[in-house]
Amino acid sequence: VSEGRGTTRPFEMVGAPWVDPYRLVAELQNEDLPGVRFRALHFQPTFHKHAGTICGAVQLHVLDRLAYQPVRTGLAIVAALFRLWPGEFKWREPPYEYETERLPFDILVGNDHVRSQIEASRPLPEIEACWKDQTARFLDRRKPHLLYR
Repeated sequence: VSEGRGTTRPFEMVGAPWVDPYRLVAELQNEDLPGVRFRALHFQPTFHKHAGTICGAVQLHVLDRLAYQPVRTGLAIVAALFRLWPGEFKWREPPYEYETERLPFDILVGNDHVRSQIEASRPLPEIEACWKDQTARFLDRRKPHLLYR
């Protein structure tokens, strides 16, 4: 999947040659993601993944930066792509950076639990629940170290 690198709008667009952008927008609208809207489009990267190939995609429009949840939105996009196009969607294989064994997605999210839940078609709230307790503990631990309250 291209994240728009190779275009003038990197990280604003997500797509691949096999994506039906209207179907992806409809799927993401069902997730009720706060602070963001999606627009169906096609783009053609000039370099990087899918260079020279037209890709169906969604463009992210952040409408409320305080409500927007980038991690949740990113996971919703990945899960939708996996669910809608299971035959075309592929996890990037190692090596990645310094790591030669683990999948790059697992490295970026910190473990293989999130990927496993996506592969099991778990709903987004259930996937998020796995890190809510840890996040709450972290927020409590950091309070004494904040410069501004």
